[in-house]
Amino acid sequence: MSARAWFGVISLVTLSTIGALALWWPPMLISYLIFGPLVLVGIYDLFQDKHAILRNFPVIGHGRYLFEAIRPEINQYFIESNTDGMPFDREQRSVVYQRAKNVNDTTPFGTQLDVYLPGYEWLDHSLRAATPSSADARLTIGSRHAAKPYSSSLLNISAMSFGSLSSNAVEALNRGAARGQFAHNTGEGGISPYHLAGGGDLIWQIGTGYFGCRAADGGFDPDGFVQRATHEQVKMIEIKLSQGAKPGHGGILPAAKLTREIAEIRGVPMGQDVLSPPCHRAFDSPTGLLQFVAQLRELSGGKPVGFKLCVGRRDEFLGICKAMIATGIEPDFITVDGAEGGTGAAPLEFSNSVGMPLTEGLVFVHNALRGTGLREHITLLCAGKVLGAFDIARLLAIGADGCYSARAMMFALGCIQARRCNHNDCPTGVATQKPNLVRGLDIEDKAERVQRYHHNTLHAFLELLGAAGFSSPTQLRPWHIHRRLDYRQSMHYGQLFTYLEPGALLGDRSGLPTEWEELWGRADADRF
Repeated sequence: MSARAWFGVISLVTLSTIGALALWWPPMLISYLIFGPLVLVGIYDLFQDKHAILRNFPVIGHGRYLFEAIRPEINQYFIESNTDGMPFDREQRSVVYQRAKNVNDTTPFGTQLDVYLPGYEWLDHSLRAATPSSADARLTIGSRHAAKPYSSSLLNISAMSFGSLSSNAVEALNRGAARGQFAHNTGEGGISPYHLAGGGDLIWQIGTGYFGCRAADGGFDPDGFVQRATHEQVKMIEIKLSQGAKPGHGGILPAAKLTREIAEIRGVPMGQDVLSPPCHRAFDSPTGLLQFVAQLRELSGGKPVGFKLCVGRRDEFLGICKAMIATGIEPDFITVDGAEGGTGAAPLEFSNSVGMPLTEGLVFVHNALRGTGLREHITLLCAGKVLGAFDIARLLAIGADGCYSARAMMFALGCIQARRCNHNDCPTGVATQKPNLVRGLDIEDKAERVQRYHHNTLHAFLELLGAAGFSSPTQLRPWHIHRRLDYRQSMHYGQLFTYLEPGALLGDRSGLPTEWEELWGRADADRF
């Protein structure tokens, strides 16, 4: 007998039995309040046509959808080990929570990682340890071209827009940045009152939607840009070319998260998804990009200006390098975002299968700038699953000057990796616009946690740096970081990747690897 037939038999027997028993004991009728709705649900299931499971298995079929809904929680709390969760495992999340709360962040009984599995990495230590100071955890950006260079922390808050994050989350991040003296990237959603409420340093990101400097036709508005770029809290300007989590695709703010306040800040209509264009309208070539950099630097009063990208077609980035040489215009900084970067909403194919991961992208950009003699002039920042001190050390060793972190900062705010960012029902109030959920995020408490996470992570980084025998982050090199390939073999990053000599792409290129020769030949300063 089918489940549909069993439902009919059980319903009939149950309702009849309750009716019969009620003849002797009337309070039994109360049972109809329990079984009556279940029978009605089952009848609805039988006649609806959207879910085959419910038609074939009335009532009990809902169990499938219930368990599917709580599957992430079951995995996180009952199935995953401390080291196999994704995108961040429990051990990684826990160290952020511990540092944010300023509690014991040490671990007992040795590592839980299998140090002989491929992918395990480690830092060379020295028998003569050093003692770097907190002053060594800063760098200056823009000293060559900007009239107002910026003294930046080695670790800053990565781009997260108001809209993607709640007002309380944005304000807590900014207050934490102010207290810890590090920078807060606004994300492409523009500068909101909550970015300004804490008094923290801002890196204003200009995306393809030009939110905050958007003309009526959706293009770039110079006057609107000047009005905000000259604000005292804005320290740098970052042009977003592409984002690691969805490279080649514009930003996505689901309509469910679009409030009237956000719509007014961005200058967009209510009631529909806010989709940023995939490309900029202000320029359409490498030379045009650099001219836009120069324009923004001038309009902002000489503040450092750079751009952010996830590396895709490598010849296009080399075209930008050729344009720098031809025009003499250089950005003050370049941010490399990895394909493993996070986002509130992205098409699965873009998130999983488009864009270059951070390690390869960072090494390539570092090499391209080095090979064109531009590396010493440009600060290289990076973003993509930066969470702990070793992440920072590894990225600085293979080519970066400084790092951004987004999801670790969200963990410091209280994020539990519920992965509900695109549904507007984040349970911790971090990535939602629902007032009843946002209200649960205490701004003052979370600002302290953001500041403490930043401070304790950089302290841990300086301890790692000292253990390696260095007093300055600039002493880290690719050969100080090793990666296991198999049970018997490991290599340092200087062996894993070819690092070009300064100026290797200029003049005589006879010793240049064939791949670089071909890429350089295809690069064009006048078109992407």
